Amino acid sequence: MPITSTAHAGATGDFSSLEPLLNPRSVAVVGASADASRIGGRPVAYMLKQGYQGTLMPVNPARDKVQGLQAYADIDALPVAPDTAIVAVPAAQVVDTIESLGRRGGKSAIVFSSGFSEVGSEGEAHQRALTDTARRWGVRLLGPNTAGAFNSTLGFYGSFASGLERGFPLPGRIGIASQSGAYMAHLMGLARARGMGTPIGVSTGNECDISLGEVIGWMAHSPDIDVIMAYAETVRDVGSFIAALEAAHAARKPVILQKVGKSSLGMQAALSHTASLAGDDKVFEAVLADYAVIRVDSSAELLNIAYAASRQIYPVNNTLGMITISGGAGIIVSDVAEEQGVSMPPMPKAAQLLLKEKISFCSPTNPVDCTAHVLNDLSLVEDFAASMVLDGHYQSVLAFFSQAGSAPSVAPKLRQALTNVKNSYPDRLFVMSLIGDEEQRRPWEEAGFVMMEDPVEATRVIAAMGQLGEAFACPLPEPPSLTNIELPQLAVGEAEAKQLLANHGIPSAPEGIAIDAASAVSLAESFGYPVVLKIASPDIIHKSDIGGVLLDVNSVEEVQAGVETILQNTHKHMPEARVDGVLVARQLTGGVECFMGIQRDLQFGPVAVFGLGGVFVEVLQDVVFRRCPFGVEQARSMILSIKGAPLLCGARGRPEADVEALAEILSALSHFAYHAGDRLESIDLNPVLAMPKGQGAFAVDAVIQLQKESDHAA
Repeated sequence: MPITSTAHAGATGDFSSLEPLLNPRSVAVVGASADASRIGGRPVAYMLKQGYQGTLMPVNPARDKVQGLQAYADIDALPVAPDTAIVAVPAAQVVDTIESLGRRGGKSAIVFSSGFSEVGSEGEAHQRALTDTARRWGVRLLGPNTAGAFNSTLGFYGSFASGLERGFPLPGRIGIASQSGAYMAHLMGLARARGMGTPIGVSTGNECDISLGEVIGWMAHSPDIDVIMAYAETVRDVGSFIAALEAAHAARKPVILQKVGKSSLGMQAALSHTASLAGDDKVFEAVLADYAVIRVDSSAELLNIAYAASRQIYPVNNTLGMITISGGAGIIVSDVAEEQGVSMPPMPKAAQLLLKEKISFCSPTNPVDCTAHVLNDLSLVEDFAASMVLDGHYQSVLAFFSQAGSAPSVAPKLRQALTNVKNSYPDRLFVMSLIGDEEQRRPWEEAGFVMMEDPVEATRVIAAMGQLGEAFACPLPEPPSLTNIELPQLAVGEAEAKQLLANHGIPSAPEGIAIDAASAVSLAESFGYPVVLKIASPDIIHKSDIGGVLLDVNSVEEVQAGVETILQNTHKHMPEARVDGVLVARQLTGGVECFMGIQRDLQFGPVAVFGLGGVFVEVLQDVVFRRCPFGVEQARSMILSIKGAPLLCGARGRPEADVEALAEILSALSHFAYHAGDRLESIDLNPVLAMPKGQGAFAVDAVIQLQKESDHAA
């Protein structure tokens, strides 16, 4: 009988339903071929060659034997229900195959077959039928249109990747999770050529059931994986993706992610390849900021960082000390370190004097240039390196020895000197930059050094390890309980929007709505001059465009005339608009204009944005994003991360703005958006005026856009 599906269980942080697929003890190959070069023959050939440790059962009604193994006419004839079935049959036969697998008690399937959502509307309907069938029987399904998966720890190769003919994955502890099958094989090949072990790889294809997030989550729990390399074109299942990043963070397993689709051309390519639309890249970056994820732009960078991360040394409060025989290399590394935000503090003065006593013409600051003279007395290298760790307290040490580090007359003694220091400080990250072939590099790697030829790439790797260290050092916040905020049924005007926000910790300047000139004067007199006059209407968002805003109103006469002018302009330009009156507000002066907003992303929900007001938002786009909700500390970090932050911190004699008040408002806004629910589309607070330190911050204008109840229900 059909059973309840376990699909999307990963959204809850439970990834165990992938165990039969990725750690199978029995495998059926439906559409198995006797020809080892065909798609249906490759998995059988690979598993036979690599000594698959489970039961392998080819299914082919036309043959008694397939590649020397007993073949079965159909799934019903199998001696046992398989943990997973590899499906290599035409698309039209796939749904019936999964139906048969479900009846037989099979737990999962890898569908190689193409011809589903990637080919258009007819294929989408076919894929929906496939998904429904798999879920009805509780069969976890990888694909369709996938190159499959492998787990070399048990010789399982549920893949038709032809690159496996060139060689199988090396032993190691790096996993590959990819939406693209060809790119999974590409990364495996690159890793193998570099000597990196990637024992487990999964390509998710069209993701009609199992998502990239679930694969990452399973690897986060796998005892065989320490580092996860991931390739993504989009995120189809946000719940499992976020749960997977949380699981990886909790397990101290970094996710090194190559996410494509940044450019409009790239997004179109992702659409045609995966039949899914790439999300807003800035929002995606904001989501990743909460987790131990390093995003990269190339496969070379992906491998570099994953390789370094496999040492599992993630410095907190990372500082870089460099020992070098080249002053030029030291300058290069200093430039890159500054670009990457890695601190390179100088050696203490006393330590510098001691190093000068050893080599009078050395440069002992940082980088520490011990010069090529140390090649005459390699014991000095140990003295210099030990001082850098002991006296300089550097968390990461980069040693640049270029070709000298692999020269037969130098390498053994140099390696022993640096290994002595490294072994005395196992919590420090030691990176060696030298040129050498695989045989020359191997002893260094066996000694535990991260090996990089290019000192620029070495510095970037060190920066990434520090980022991971900071991420792991920050525990993920507990998600707040979701208490819904009751939103108005209809569109709200500025005054109602401000009142709603004020009830949730987001203050504005004193204000009120006047229904005529006399009540406007009364409000202005109570607030004190100058005041601002604005048309109060839920139908008018851009008030300035119709002459609906007056600033610097300083007297009774100006209030009276201003009310008449605003009402006339509104009637002229928007005669159908509902008018509640004229809003009168105390005009604040002496602060810094900022922008805060909320945008509901279709994938990730409400996202907050912060920046300085005016040209900084509209032209320079100096803004920062973060997924809601977040605390005051995270809000403060956002505010201080923008390029224009010095204007808030007292640059060039300006008074220091009340950053703390800004952070409290930004955090409160994020919580409001989180609790407001799906009807909230966006919020614009522009400007928010940050007054001098200690005087608070206030929303000067507010626009809240809501979905109609009918649209939301639909």
